[in-house]
Amino acid sequence: MYDKIQENKLDNPVWNSLSETHQNFSVNYEGIKFYNPEYCPFGGFETPQNISSHIDLYSTLVDNFFIVGNKPPISNNVEIKKELVCLQMIIEDKVKIELTEDIIAIANENDLFQLINLVQPGYFKEKTNLLGDYFGIYKNEQLVAVTGERMKMNDFTEVSAIVTHPNYVGQGYAKQLISHAVNNIFHQNKIPYLHVLENNIGAIKLYQKLGFKTRRKMSFWNIAKQ
Repeated sequence: MYDKIQENKLDNPVWNSLSETHQNFSVNYEGIKFYNPEYCPFGGFETPQNISSHIDLYSTLVDNFFIVGNKPPISNNVEIKKELVCLQMIIEDKVKIELTEDIIAIANENDLFQLINLVQPGYFKEKTNLLGDYFGIYKNEQLVAVTGERMKMNDFTEVSAIVTHPNYVGQGYAKQLISHAVNNIFHQNKIPYLHVLENNIGAIKLYQKLGFKTRRKMSFWNIAKQ
């Protein structure tokens, strides 16, 4: 089991991911770190002092992005479009369910990009798949469900892109893919966690059934140029 002291790193997941496992994907400014926008439009800061100008600089690289955690100070050059309040959930034991579907590591990047942006447009960029492993279920040679990994630290990996094609919901594909992804992360000697919108009751119930527990709320501040 992981050191509970290390769990505090989940309070600032972007900053700590870009300081540890994902440091090669980082765009660094003093006091704030962002993912290279080709991979993920997320940023996180350690201290709020003197970072608004750096937020402005990042906004020249991408029109629309998120700062994860505390509300950031901003200049008049950008605006906060919305606050997405999520539950940060964590699981401490492997999921023990029978997998009845053929789950494969996804090799076709276009299949992955098209499906995720059909269901969750805007979050998954052309190189997001390089941040971690992605697993999927195909039916009739079509990718119909996927789950993968996004932010990574030394001790924690975020489960992300939990997506099922609208024509294939209700088949239990997400349950099996999440279980497979979670156990794969445990196999890497890391602890899985995820973020889910606090009003996504159906997804939260599924995660709870699999063993996830709510750790805290986490805000995703959507920022864009004026």
